[in-house]
Amino acid sequence: MAEFLWIFWSFSLLGWVLERLFAAVTRSPRRRRRCLLLLPLCPVYGLGMAAVLALPPSLRSGWPLYLWGGLTATSVEYIYHWWGETFLGVSFWDYTGVFGNFCGRVCLPFSLAWGLLLFPAVYLAPLILEIAGHVPIIVTWCLMLVFAADAVCSLRFLAVTHDLEALRAAVWPVPAKP
Repeated sequence: MAEFLWIFWSFSLLGWVLERLFAAVTRSPRRRRRCLLLLPLCPVYGLGMAAVLALPPSLRSGWPLYLWGGLTATSVEYIYHWWGETFLGVSFWDYTGVFGNFCGRVCLPFSLAWGLLLFPAVYLAPLILEIAGHVPIIVTWCLMLVFAADAVCSLRFLAVTHDLEALRAAVWPVPAKP
């Protein structure tokens, strides 16, 4: 269980970094937080990578990784978005205007990108697990409690407000421009 948590947390954090970099590079006017209330974690990335690492070893390299890993990550992205809409009334992202989109939840360009991003991620996973193996179990338990509290508060907030912008502004207000 600790290994799953460290994979989930690590790739959720890396996903948050990737989101920030993508927004900066594309100069996106919409820099919405798609993560938890306090912690800089995007759970969809952690869940996606955990699902890819659950694939049989024969599917975790070369073209099988690109194809099956990409499909797995895209499936997790679709389910995550569907779940947010269905149970929280929140649309985390909208690919409606993007080529090859399916219900605005997933799209071909990002599915292809996920396939490419899986190659370095799959090779990074053993290093993450090796480092995590040296973390005292009490630290993992404490981090799990912090994560669980943030996740519960975030889910409750979204379930009540149905508003990602309010979630972002509640903790990370944008300073007023002079």
